[in-house]
Amino acid sequence: MKQLSISLLFVILFTACADTSENTMFVTGAVKGLKKGVLYLQKVSDTTLVTLDSLEVKGDGNFEFTTSLDSPQIFYLYLKKEDNNDLNDRITFFGEPGTITIQTSWNTFATKAVIEGSVTQKKLEEYLKVMSRFNSQNLEQFQASVDPDLINDQQAIDSLQEAYEKNIRRSYLYALNFALSNTESHIAPYVALTEVADANIKYLDSIYNSLSPEVANGTYGLALKKHLDKVREN
Repeated sequence: MKQLSISLLFVILFTACADTSENTMFVTGAVKGLKKGVLYLQKVSDTTLVTLDSLEVKGDGNFEFTTSLDSPQIFYLYLKKEDNNDLNDRITFFGEPGTITIQTSWNTFATKAVIEGSVTQKKLEEYLKVMSRFNSQNLEQFQASVDPDLINDQQAIDSLQEAYEKNIRRSYLYALNFALSNTESHIAPYVALTEVADANIKYLDSIYNSLSPEVANGTYGLALKKHLDKVREN
């Protein structure tokens, strides 16, 4: 009887550990060249940025954080460093259960970070890579529009404005199509919410109704449903 009880206890403990690991994210990595600073693991909860854990760095840029999560979602690795510069200090990444590895350097903290271990992160990087091209074109068109040589050239200004609006429409359509093409991934409701939340409800409905059950019940799937319900009420 005693042996049976011990075996039963082992099974219960093993099952509990398995359940925990399935919902646990380990964030590990290193910040090359960082000698002093504080690293924070953060996420947005109910529209508020909250700190989940922190680590003071003293001479060693290696770090490790552990947190639980119900489904893949956006997290932030924030570096508070003594350089009086608020730029390039927060890495955005799509976290999910398992081990996420982040390798970067203190002086290119956010701009050159290499993130591994998250399938959804790779989808996010794929999306951002294309969107960066649209953003670059927007910047080029804006810079051209403020060229002093074009101030009195209404035809050139109108042409630039038309090109700008066309580029915006193309980027908007790309976001919608990307979400519709990736409904098996948590990236789909995330893009719908953060990039095209003001789109015609029929498009957002199409995205939501195409989500896999797992994604629909995830953090951003549930948030998209809530958004759609709110839009319908208005």
